[in-house]
Amino acid sequence: MIKQYIPKVIKALEEASALIMEVYTRDFNIEIKADKSPVTEADKASNDLLIKHLSEFNLPIISEEKENPDYQDRKDAPLIWSVDPLDGTREFIRKNDQFCICVALIENGKPILGFIACPVEKTIMFGSKSIGAIEIPFGANDIYDKKWGINKSKSKSTKVLAHSNSPFSETSLKFVADLEKQFGSIDLIRKGSALKFIDLVKGNADFYIRLGPTMEWDIAAGQVIYDAVGGEVINYHTQEELTYNKENLKNPHFLAKLKTTKLD
Repeated sequence: MIKQYIPKVIKALEEASALIMEVYTRDFNIEIKADKSPVTEADKASNDLLIKHLSEFNLPIISEEKENPDYQDRKDAPLIWSVDPLDGTREFIRKNDQFCICVALIENGKPILGFIACPVEKTIMFGSKSIGAIEIPFGANDIYDKKWGINKSKSKSTKVLAHSNSPFSETSLKFVADLEKQFGSIDLIRKGSALKFIDLVKGNADFYIRLGPTMEWDIAAGQVIYDAVGGEVINYHTQEELTYNKENLKNPHFLAKLKTTKLD
């Protein structure tokens, strides 16, 4: 069932990436939304194109840059798309290349298929439990060729924490201190957007803690791809797995790590 969606979504992501990069290479206007976050014409153009393509599947769609269905109209939908047409808009504005596109298919509150497209690198990582994790270049012919597959992440002797470019909170610093008590010195990768999940999936990072505000569309794709290589994204406070298509689309504080990594 999952494979029927993949070629169409990949095509949409490649086209949306081209629109984003056209804006990225020139000057562009920046607007401030009601929630005080920035939005650019690249966000809007990518959103319009993705919604156009995904609408062909006749499933509900929630996206950062559109008016979303009321909860009563989507809560019982067995399948729903979650879309972030430009994750890392602030990084896009800074022109530091740390932005991506995230698309996930949610089934009964759980992400079952995810895509993270990197317009700068011209690559798409996608995955699910049934197909594993795959990373392809734009224009790849046989997307299921074994050479594109990503080996299961393995725990390393020196642990690496992925973190956003924002300052560490006191709780985050305590978490790092606790990690160092258990595992020794911790290396750090600082990066914007859901690109941190790519580091997790490839085994370049072992942990990603987020104690600031995020939305479902920010991490649903990353969660399911990471899950395909043995990872998990859990509520930092309750240790429960995150759920999606909630009435309130905000995420709780979360921690991403390998399921086999036990914390003291």
